[in-house]
Amino acid sequence: MKKARVLFVCLGNICRSPTAHGVFETLVAQHGLAGAIDVDSAGTAAYHVGNPPDSRATSAAAERGYQLDHLRARQAISHDFSEFTHILAMDEENLSNLKAIAPSDYAGHLGLFLDFAQCVEHEVPDPYYGGDAGFSHVLDLVENASMGLLLKLQQVPR
Repeated sequence: MKKARVLFVCLGNICRSPTAHGVFETLVAQHGLAGAIDVDSAGTAAYHVGNPPDSRATSAAAERGYQLDHLRARQAISHDFSEFTHILAMDEENLSNLKAIAPSDYAGHLGLFLDFAQCVEHEVPDPYYGGDAGFSHVLDLVENASMGLLLKLQQVPR
């Protein structure tokens, strides 16, 4: 069985993608799949490389039992396409940025994270310039999509 490797991507890798990283990593561990699924996150921009997640994201996640403090921002690079079976963007802009660096022969799944959610929203909104409610909303969307992604990965032979 081939290991699934999932990369979550937003703009700066300090709010949405580390939240998805932490939530999905926890879900994978809770289902005893840590040996079968690797999780990482990145940003399409290099604004925050090396920095921890935004304190508001870390706080909101901790309130729901997720730990993000071990994560550090990094930039998505073309080499990621040879490492990850699933590269999931939080919004259309970042998906477009990923497509620009993707090799033409990438055989993995490149798409939007919320394609795995059961909700009306298409993109995970960036909570950076908003209040605490935005971070809570991001968590709601991420939890929904994470369960959908996990179910999908369990159905598909890796």
